[in-house]
Amino acid sequence: MAVIQEDGYMKIVDRKKDMIIVSGFNVYPNEIEDVLVTHPSIVEAAAIGVPDDKTSEAVKVFVVTNDENLTVEEIIKFARENMTAYKVPKHVVFKDELPKTNVGKILRRELRDAE
Repeated sequence: MAVIQEDGYMKIVDRKKDMIIVSGFNVYPNEIEDVLVTHPSIVEAAAIGVPDDKTSEAVKVFVVTNDENLTVEEIIKFARENMTAYKVPKHVVFKDELPKTNVGKILRRELRDAE
């Protein structure tokens, strides 16, 4: 998936198969992950879509942190302050590590399959 920027250049934002649809809005996991990793206590993040009765899909994030005191509430508050409301994760799961390929790319498919 790509968007055309104001300067006329195209920017690849994510893969179609990874896109999350929340109440008809397209949510790209990379956008969510890019915002979350700017939090000083978040080392890595991965976002997936999970079924939701109200919005068809909801955002669920898996977070690796370097601060054992970081809370789900703090992550959601940070997300609300830094992204559009429909992109804010409804579910947050802390992990020791995220599944990755041999070259270090996060395997969202494995996270989705575990759901």
